[in-house]
Amino acid sequence: MKSFLPKDPCESRDWVIVDAENKVLGRFAVQIANILRGKDKPTFSPQVDTGCFVVVVNAEKIKLTGAKEQQKIYWRYSGFRGGLKGTNASTIRAKCPDRLISMAVKGMLPNNKLSRKMITRLKVYAGTDHPHAAQRPKKLELA
Repeated sequence: MKSFLPKDPCESRDWVIVDAENKVLGRFAVQIANILRGKDKPTFSPQVDTGCFVVVVNAEKIKLTGAKEQQKIYWRYSGFRGGLKGTNASTIRAKCPDRLISMAVKGMLPNNKLSRKMITRLKVYAGTDHPHAAQRPKKLELA
């Protein structure tokens, strides 16, 4: 018996466009992470990158449940003593709303070299406009 190993699609990857309006952040990020990994395809293999490009629009209209808008804190560390800084979700949404989705998706991908390549295929935009019309992305409805 031989195991099937899918080929890396390289330049022939599909493009998918997803609307984030009125979606819950965590549930939405899981579905996007699965599309980036290629888990929605029958040829999924964890060691081969078979995922699609994902374009997310309306990132500023994503929902956070409960009191997470004020209480959820995103931490970052500069590497120096006293360099730990925290920012709540409402501040991040006001400055750059696309970062909420990209950080959530990045946290749901495996922590390896392959995922660092996958996250570059995620394109997040705050409004409805995006510069990827030439790639003819397929509209995908997520539950």
